[in-house]
Amino acid sequence: MANLNKFGVPLSGNTSAVLMPKLAYRFRVTFIGLGGTGTDTKALTREIISVGRPQLTHDEIQIDVYNSRIFLAGKHTWEPIAIVMRDDINSDVITLLNSQVQNQVDHFEQSAAVAGSQYKFGSIIETLDGTSNSSSSTTVLDKWSLSGCFVQNMQWGESNYATSEPVQLTMTVRFDNAEHLVGETNTLNAQNITSTTLDQSTATS
Repeated sequence: MANLNKFGVPLSGNTSAVLMPKLAYRFRVTFIGLGGTGTDTKALTREIISVGRPQLTHDEIQIDVYNSRIFLAGKHTWEPIAIVMRDDINSDVITLLNSQVQNQVDHFEQSAAVAGSQYKFGSIIETLDGTSNSSSSTTVLDKWSLSGCFVQNMQWGESNYATSEPVQLTMTVRFDNAEHLVGETNTLNAQNITSTTLDQSTATS
């Protein structure tokens, strides 16, 4: 019988075993302050179907020098993520989401909050190992912690005579910053920026 180590990519000096990957369906999304301070958001966590993982984009700074040009990293932007949920029969989810939308802007009275702190919330996306259904013993493989969140776009789905699918809600969340934790280490803030010499990044003509 073939050894599983034989299926890895050949590397000098040792064999390369294929590790178990993180699985896309083993995750948990929780919220802090969505819908208002002290709200219970467990109903929302239970009804989530899918969530996008964060994406980071840097503006491009073009520097023209002599016969060529180089590019530097400019301001960064965390792209919005989409969260898809089932619309439960008790309307717990839409009640929470409508409260959040209302906190951001009172569409009837045409009034808005005076500061982001009055409506912004936190979101946590965890990748789980799937070994237990108990929250106290489940191992978290990595965790995204999103701060300064608000609902950028809200879709209440559609009704359709031709389908047996549940009604789905889609919430697009814009956020200010993200931390990516593996264990107790924030891997996006685990080391200082080190200086580099210009010739390491200079394009040649």
